[in-house]
Amino acid sequence: MEFGEVPTAQAMGAILAHSIALPQGRLRKGMTLGADDIAALFAAGIMAVTVARLGADDVHEDAAAQTVARALVPDPAAAGLELRIMGTGRVNFVATRAGIAALTVSQIHALNVVHPMITLATVPPWQRVAVGDMVATVKIISYGVPGDAVAQACGVGAALAVRGVVRPRVALVQTMLGAEDGVKGQRVTQARVARLGGTLAPLHLVPHQIDALAQALAALSVDVILILTASATSDAADTAPAALAAAGGRLIHFGMPVDPGNLLFLGDLAGVPVIGLPGCAKSPALNGADFVLERMMCGLDVTPADIAVMGVGGLLTEIPTRPKPRESAQSLA
Repeated sequence: MEFGEVPTAQAMGAILAHSIALPQGRLRKGMTLGADDIAALFAAGIMAVTVARLGADDVHEDAAAQTVARALVPDPAAAGLELRIMGTGRVNFVATRAGIAALTVSQIHALNVVHPMITLATVPPWQRVAVGDMVATVKIISYGVPGDAVAQACGVGAALAVRGVVRPRVALVQTMLGAEDGVKGQRVTQARVARLGGTLAPLHLVPHQIDALAQALAALSVDVILILTASATSDAADTAPAALAAAGGRLIHFGMPVDPGNLLFLGDLAGVPVIGLPGCAKSPALNGADFVLERMMCGLDVTPADIAVMGVGGLLTEIPTRPKPRESAQSLA
């Protein structure tokens, strides 16, 4: 691609690099200059303009963006995405269903090193998205790029999708010590489940006892089970994990490197995923349980290894209503 200032008389058919205000109207950057445009420039006394002119092997920014976008998402309906052509070398990918962003990170990195003028920006992997949210954008930075670079970028293949909910039926079992009514926990959890299009079973409230909780768990018929105890789970042998075992289930993992959310545990009950919620899940604020619940509702089997890598980016905004574990009067020497 050729780029630079040329006499206006030589600018016919070139791409205008910078917008120009005229006495009557405006010539916008990115437009291809025609005869009427050249005449308007002369009439305004503009004798030189900065333009870009594509070479024989170059692809225009709009065509390049659309070609790369289609390669990244060859079947938009199946991927839960709409490809929106924005012009100026940009195509946006917008979610057509609620779910989580399923990104093949290695392929996205591979695309972004093909050519500095071909770029793809996305939300973080597994981020929750609603219908209408933008998940990614392809942007061609220059007015044109070499055709072989476009072909190489397309060779990366399909790399973007929104993974929708496949486990929509969720139950929350809460334990009580004293006069708790479980209403707040039910309401907050209902909102979490509903924003992904799931449904929450009616309120399950039982005494904070192994046998009572085990009986409640064994009686459920849902896709995902959540446990919120009146007293936080502080050990793998505590009330909730013990009740899960008594109901015929198993503990898979306890603890996570996300704060708030450290006291979460994972389990399984006859093939149904079980999440022991940390106490911070009573707040609508983002916490580690959100990361796990959203993935499980969308059909991912979260493993201890998955939880282990959540620590990077796992320091979340503090919840105002809980104690202040991050505040200390002492400095570690």
